[in-house]
Amino acid sequence: MDEPLQPFDTDHVEHSVGGLTGHALRRATHIVMAFIPLIYYTRGERIADELVMNPDQLVSVIIITLIFVEALRIKMGIVVLGQREYEAKQISALAWGGFAVALTLLIAPDNGETGLESGLYGIPIIFGLTFVDPIMGEVKRKKQDLKLAIWVGMVVSFAVWIGCHFWIGTPLAVSILLAPLTVLGEVPSLKYIDDNATMVLIPLAALMILLPLI
Repeated sequence: MDEPLQPFDTDHVEHSVGGLTGHALRRATHIVMAFIPLIYYTRGERIADELVMNPDQLVSVIIITLIFVEALRIKMGIVVLGQREYEAKQISALAWGGFAVALTLLIAPDNGETGLESGLYGIPIIFGLTFVDPIMGEVKRKKQDLKLAIWVGMVVSFAVWIGCHFWIGTPLAVSILLAPLTVLGEVPSLKYIDDNATMVLIPLAALMILLPLI
């Protein structure tokens, strides 16, 4: 009963283009993505105005562009530094993450707020991907222990969600309910849908279902 759960190959370094350097770049990319919602919620309207769009149109164009570029990459069988070899023939983790983040920006409610406060839901959902995912991934890789990774992920996820409650006003009840769902998105091992998507889309879907009831 106390044996660590190990139903997966967690040492992704050997499968990453560029080895340890590529793996480190992949982790760093996760963290850098935390700036996306911060820029969007504080400067999104200004950037969209300069492109003669509204923010929703800008995000939609980004999603369509991402889909086109990813389809082209798969057709050509290209993998770049930090990607894994199997991603040459399927949708990459980066594309899944980019799609999920953009979809969150497009549909997460802003409660009529402006600035950072308008990201009261979008920011913690996206931060769940940018911070919880790499930490859980490293625990699984180094300790080969899924249980430990889940517990560490829960601590980080609750820190993110409750931190956003005090920082930008995310409702506490929502934070408590959705923090575990962020971790849940990391647990299943699905063949075609990367956890970069499920860690975002599961809490996002739950949010949209729960909002009319709370």
